[in-house]
Amino acid sequence: MSVLSGKKVLLGISAGIAAYKTASLVRLFIKSGAEVKVIMTPASKDFITPLTLSTLSKNPVSSTFYDKEDENELWNNHVDLGLWADVMLVAPATANTLSKMANGTCDNLLLATYLSAKCPVYFAPAMDLDMYQHPSTKIAIEKLQRFGNVLIPATSGELASGLVGEGRMAEPEDIVSFIEKDILSKLPLKGKQVLITAGPTYEAIDPVRFIGNHSSGKMGFELAKSAANLGAEVTLISGPSNEHIQHSFINRVDVISAEEMYKAAHKHFDTTDIAIFSAAVADYKPKNVATQKIKKKDTTLELTLEATKDILASLGAIKTNQFLVGFALETNNEIENAKGKLQRKNLDLIVLNSLQDKGAGFAASTNKIKIIDPDFNEIPFGLKSKAEVANDIVNEIVKRIEE
Repeated sequence: MSVLSGKKVLLGISAGIAAYKTASLVRLFIKSGAEVKVIMTPASKDFITPLTLSTLSKNPVSSTFYDKEDENELWNNHVDLGLWADVMLVAPATANTLSKMANGTCDNLLLATYLSAKCPVYFAPAMDLDMYQHPSTKIAIEKLQRFGNVLIPATSGELASGLVGEGRMAEPEDIVSFIEKDILSKLPLKGKQVLITAGPTYEAIDPVRFIGNHSSGKMGFELAKSAANLGAEVTLISGPSNEHIQHSFINRVDVISAEEMYKAAHKHFDTTDIAIFSAAVADYKPKNVATQKIKKKDTTLELTLEATKDILASLGAIKTNQFLVGFALETNNEIENAKGKLQRKNLDLIVLNSLQDKGAGFAASTNKIKIIDPDFNEIPFGLKSKAEVANDIVNEIVKRIEE
């Protein structure tokens, strides 16, 4: 999965012959999993039609603040467009548009949106050889880079004028690759190995029956997505779960029992930088597992249970430089129980869920947590979706490992 997956990409097109390449550019962004909106300067429509780009992007194309032929038409809000984007790309960026961007000239929708954008802005120049080498163009590019905008350099090749030299817009595949690599290089968890456990464990009674719990695994899967989206290479050890995940930075390891999860966690722990144990591991398992299905004979059935291995405590006892995070799902004396678990298991953080909180716990799309650190500082969070909760947890980890 591309680092652009789920991102909102705003493509600004100015009036250069290289505009014809933006059809391929839009397709590549869509293929990477991004949502794309397009803004064109009025003159750029001479090189490629809005119909082509709206069809490929599956979004309307904007080029003016409003439709002069429709008195009831709502205006295209440049502020909303600028705030909508996670990434803005101006390609092709002509000498004219570069100059206006650098000097704050705001005479069309594209430039107004650029000046309103709060996201990273990339620009890919495209112009003839002498224009690209002109001092005014160099000054504009240098100024834009000082503003924090990112240059995607022009390449050398045959130009529209027939000259051969520098000024050709980078190819669409190279532009997308450039942006992906640049985003990845700036992600706070790039190069980090993250181990996450998720879901329940099933402890066999016989070949048919088991002891389990109601965990869906959703919280752990959202944690894996959040860490991967920040550049981490994630090993996700999951008990039985109907959750699905597709991300090139996530390696899923499926297990069933607490013993299998214990072995998998220990296998990967040595190479781990951050470990987040959100799985609802069974505390007990049947001491003796029947090899055949137990037939119903009496009105009662007695099972002898024995404790499973404590995965989190075993890793807390051997950790060296790993940042170790555990979860505590409590029904009473929540704070005291969570603090006790934090200390006993040598954790760096513990995430407390209380089943007393409406909307928290198993089989829900929301959660409400409190994060507690070794100094017993408590950081409360309101009820949120599990995706948002996962981001809160991972962001708190990032903040602490960067301190």
